[in-house]
Order: sequence, then structure tokens, then C-alpha cells
Amino acid sequence: MKLYKWLGKENEIDALQQDGWFVLTSNGDVAAVKEQESLPSEKIEAYEILDQQGRLEDGAFAVFNNIPVTEEGRELFESRFQNRAGLVEKEPGFAAIRILRPLESDTYIILTMWRDETAFTNWQSSQAYSHAHKKRGTSEGIDKRPNIFPRPSFVTTYSK
Repeated sequence: MKLYKWLGKENEIDALQQDGWFVLTSNGDVAAVKEQESLPSEKIEAYEILDQQGRLEDGAFAVFNNIPVTEEGRELFESRFQNRAGLVEKEPGFAAIRILRPLESDTYIILTMWRDETAFTNWQSSQAYSHAHKKRGTSEGIDKRPNIFPRPSFVTTYSK
């Protein structure tokens, strides 16, 4: 299964929703996602779903953690997420997660959906979050490995 991401402006929301896209907005910008086997288009970013839990439609606040990964770092990066503890799924307000491998770029996306922004910020201050990120910044952390990340990661958020 693949997930497709489309970025655009609010004046295109109605057409996207009629075509079955899950639409999110942020200050006039739109991120729409759709899960299916194939969807050819020039304006759409395609991702292979490596792991998924929950339903995107059950959330109202989306967090896209965009992480550029070098070609030589892909295997290590993916194994890190294949062996994750899965604690985020137990957090109050959690709705869904998608671990997404890019098909045409170097930027992976960890997409989480939450009931609302407060549920997400509560997760960030939880013990489960601390446990999930306990190696970050240490010699054991993947972020300290050479040739893994060509540039900094960044987060984008959208609401339903």
C-alpha cells in the first residue's frame, strides 16, 4: 500500500474531498493524503507505507516529521523504525501513525495523527516520548551516525 501527499491551496479542498482525499489545512495551505495502490500525477508525492497503526480519519491534528536520509543510511533508518517500541499508540489522543518511505526523494515522513494539538503536546512531554527518544544526541543515537542525514529534519503540522 502507498500513501500519496498533495500540497496546495484551500481553493482546491472541495475537489480533493470529492475524490476521497483526507484534507488538512494550515494557514491557507493544504496537505491532502490518500492511501491506495497507485495514483500517477506530477503534483503528488508518493510514499511506501512501511508501518501503520490506526486510522488517519480518526484524528484532527497531523504532524509530519520530515526526515531526509542518505541512500547509505536508509537501511539503518528503516530498521530503527521497524524495531520501535510502539509506545505512541498507547498515548491518550493518539489516532494513527504512518512510517513512510519516499519513492522519489530522500525525505521520509513519520506521520502521526492526534485528536487535537493538546494531545500531541502532551505526548511530547510524556515518559513514553522520553523513552522513544532516549538515545537522541548520545553516541548510541542514530542522529550521531555519519552519512545518515544530509540536512536537518523539519516538522509541519496541519489540522482537519
